[in-house]
Amino acid sequence: MVAGAPGVIARAGDPAQYNRGMHFSAALPLVLLVLAAGASAQDLQQLVEQAKRRWAESPHGPMLERILPPTFDVRQLPAPKSRGARLAVQYCVQCHNLPNPAMHHAAKWPPIFERMVVRMKGKGNMGELMHEMMAGVEAPAAEEAELLLAYLQKYSQRPLDPRKYPAVNLPEGQSFKLACQQCHVLPDPQRHTASEWPAVVARMEKNMEWMNRVVGNQPDPREIQLKVEEINAFLVKYARRG
Repeated sequence: MVAGAPGVIARAGDPAQYNRGMHFSAALPLVLLVLAAGASAQDLQQLVEQAKRRWAESPHGPMLERILPPTFDVRQLPAPKSRGARLAVQYCVQCHNLPNPAMHHAAKWPPIFERMVVRMKGKGNMGELMHEMMAGVEAPAAEEAELLLAYLQKYSQRPLDPRKYPAVNLPEGQSFKLACQQCHVLPDPQRHTASEWPAVVARMEKNMEWMNRVVGNQPDPREIQLKVEEINAFLVKYARRG
């Protein structure tokens, strides 16, 4: 499943290596374990690690690993024992780091998901190279695809309603607004509690640092300097109580 990071281009390897594909047949016993009811977080993590080892053997591995940041792991999956979570690990980590369902809002997931399924079938925007890259990759069956998309949408980002939080357009909300909308819709502060938000913001900060390294951006002193403490202050103030 290739999410598509801007500015990342695969470096051509030895064409003779392409026929090796991603060597997914070795993963089948563990995949069957993950599909079993009650698969543990450890089982899911083993599947992720197995995928990373396959990337290391693939001439396309460096590109695949750089598509999504590595800061989200199976311990953070919502409803980790659900079939939707297991399907996310089974199919999504075939080609890149585990995606957070909250990286997109519900309305945005269907076209992205459809594009990913097409690519898993060896088709898409890279022609024959896509077919070579996806050699051995398994695409979900129709019923699995429906369940996986429903899972991604159920736990997707819940957009902030500016009518409910007018302070987002005031000075106290500017750092939050400028930072978060760079990558996704502004999240509803009540998605997390006041004690949860700082860790989430810290993960987002790592994601932004990782993205800058991937695309080669350099800090521009003329840009507005975002203050993490201001972002946290806004989110904590309007966070879910409990």
